[in-house]
Amino acid sequence: MNKQKEGHISYQVKAIFLLFSELSAYSARLPTPGETLIGKKFTTSFGGKGANQSVAAAKTGGNVYIICRVGDDQWAEKYKEHLKHVGVDVTNAYVTKNTTTGIAQITVADNGENQIVIVPGANEHLSKSDVDYAKELIKKADVLIGQLETPYETTLEAFKLNDGIKLLNAAPARAHIETILPYCTILCVNEPEASQIVNFDVNVSNIKSALEILLQSGCKMAIITLGAKGAAYSSKNTGECIHVSSNKVAAVDTTGAGDAFVGALASLLVNFKNQPFHQLIGAACEYATLTVTLEGTQTSYPEKYIPFTKQYDYVTL
Repeated sequence: MNKQKEGHISYQVKAIFLLFSELSAYSARLPTPGETLIGKKFTTSFGGKGANQSVAAAKTGGNVYIICRVGDDQWAEKYKEHLKHVGVDVTNAYVTKNTTTGIAQITVADNGENQIVIVPGANEHLSKSDVDYAKELIKKADVLIGQLETPYETTLEAFKLNDGIKLLNAAPARAHIETILPYCTILCVNEPEASQIVNFDVNVSNIKSALEILLQSGCKMAIITLGAKGAAYSSKNTGECIHVSSNKVAAVDTTGAGDAFVGALASLLVNFKNQPFHQLIGAACEYATLTVTLEGTQTSYPEKYIPFTKQYDYVTL
């Protein structure tokens, strides 16, 4: 593996699977069904869970490769140039003819809440043959991230190949993902996504029970992100359930904060192997918290983040 210039921290190789161009409208509040609101501002930017996570990983010191599909529209080359600019290798960004690049339509309210509609476009064409073409990269990746916005069978095939840490961000929530969970080193979900898997409404008061059920599904470690309340996790090795707190801030735009957490965590897992896991979680929470104080998704991800300037608070539940 490549080494950091200072010589003592190994970079990670990461393969990630999905990208979207984002069309964002800002308004005082979110519309109710059937309602038309007059917005304050409109922006276009780059997003998608896999791309967001790859950018967060690159900005926190990762050596990042993205495996994805783009369309043959105006967004494809723009997005690839953007990713290269932030340090993501796009060698395995394949073009699908007569198809749009993925699009996400986002509405953001003044209180930071958001609504998102995605049109997957070329992302739906990511296939097992794409995984086979990049199999050496996938096999050797220190951390492999997958999500559920691309074809499930493609992500499953990649997870079967990888010899490193396999981190599944099981989002958006969907049923019948049992076959991939035994291949997961780490399963990361938020409260609504965890609720769909465990079949009850997950919150801090019952999170220990929820994590126990997630571990029974086959993954080695489970993380439930809790927004402003931080994150909780448990592993099969220890059986302990630990809740890591997060700083409270005034949220401006929460879009992409969960992806910032996942990308930062993946980078931290390799670049700071000697840190206790609760401190890695704390640093990833800190990074994600910084992003919600600014508008935008990838544009809100800090480039000069320095983790572990303090000890992050945690409790064993």
